[in-house]
Amino acid sequence: MSLWTSAEIAAATGGVASGDFAANGVTFDSREVCPGDLFIALSGEATDGHKFLDQASERGASGAIVAQATTHPHAPGFALPQVLVPDTMAALEALAVASRARSKAQIIGVTGSVGKTSAKEALFAALDRGDPGAAHRSVKSYNNHTGVPLSLARMPAGARFGVFEMGMNHAGELTHLTSLVRPNVAMVTAIAPAHTAFFPDESAIADAKGEIFARLEPGGTAIIPFDSPHRDRLIAAALPHADRIVTFGLEDGADVRAIETMRTSAGGTFMTARLGLRELSFTMSQPGMHWVSNALGVLAAVEAVNGDLALAGLALAELGGLQGRGARFMAKLADGEALVIDESYNANPSSMRATLAVLGAETVSRKIAVLGEMRELGDGSAAYHAALADPIDEAGVAYAVLVGPEMAHLANALEGRVQFVHVADTAAARTSLMTILAPGDAVLIKGSNGVGLSALVASLASGTA
Repeated sequence: MSLWTSAEIAAATGGVASGDFAANGVTFDSREVCPGDLFIALSGEATDGHKFLDQASERGASGAIVAQATTHPHAPGFALPQVLVPDTMAALEALAVASRARSKAQIIGVTGSVGKTSAKEALFAALDRGDPGAAHRSVKSYNNHTGVPLSLARMPAGARFGVFEMGMNHAGELTHLTSLVRPNVAMVTAIAPAHTAFFPDESAIADAKGEIFARLEPGGTAIIPFDSPHRDRLIAAALPHADRIVTFGLEDGADVRAIETMRTSAGGTFMTARLGLRELSFTMSQPGMHWVSNALGVLAAVEAVNGDLALAGLALAELGGLQGRGARFMAKLADGEALVIDESYNANPSSMRATLAVLGAETVSRKIAVLGEMRELGDGSAAYHAALADPIDEAGVAYAVLVGPEMAHLANALEGRVQFVHVADTAAARTSLMTILAPGDAVLIKGSNGVGLSALVASLASGTA
């Protein structure tokens, strides 16, 4: 069965179809079009998707959603059926609403300052392990005003589970996203100082994350981090909307709690979780207490949708490192290999501390940290950067490569404590790293996505660094 027919698209969006077609996928990036996809020509500040209709057609799109006000190409070979709408962004949201309306799936919404994507991927793996092919999730970090409706529009009508990541950097954004997702289960992974440039304090961040509970479906479950200092604030946000509130954490009193954790010789974590009167023991492939917390939240969500907890434990045991979020590989050097821990996707003070602790637990010849600046921290940026000196010291880091202007504050704090170099950009970081990296080393690479440290990871993986 197709994902959408032209008639269904027209009915959902209020558009007019120029011809019959069926779509097996949906995208608004012409570079990602696969044969049989619906291409939505979004118009943005930087570019206009209508300029790429020919490219979408050449890549095998079966049809497109286009705006009525646009003059469309009719060059030889351009024969892409279209659904004409007044506004393509509004049409994308309308398609998302229609997808949610027709779905009988149990829907899980995930947000938080850290761990959103990791928890979403772990949840998908757990649910897919219990019911192969029945789970759907948002891909990559599609968690904003375009990514969430796109992910909804891609959900097969027959899916039994849907897992959607929702992000924000301003108050009010999650209210809109959760009105599209309408979750049966809403989970907050953690509250931490992220995007603090846009919020007066961490409590305001908690309030913005708590917006995820506003459109819980009747009988819905709210899942909240018990160990968070903002726990009661999140509970207060959930109470008017949730039929059930479940907490998770390490401390006594959490509904889903880790009663035993131990690092394994292979680098993972053996843990025993207690859920009410039940206990579940498994070896999680990922290291670090932040992953223990993620796993507890995942188990709480799996239980809330009546998933198989035993198979969820197996899925967590098999979950590999995620690109940019803990993936590991051995980089080939001229005379040996070095361990690379790829945390390059993003960074805030909380996730920096967590991953430095993971590096600190490694048994290697030498520990090196390549740390990019943390962005969108506002007036507190200098203090947040300088405060990383202690975690770096505690992790036993022998050498740090600090990348970006904001890292000057950390450089000042590290004087006389740890060897370091402060550089302007990723290219300079690569040069500095390759002058010191030796066989037997472990190097952690982490920074805000805009710093571009993923390019350094890619060069190490390909052997071109």
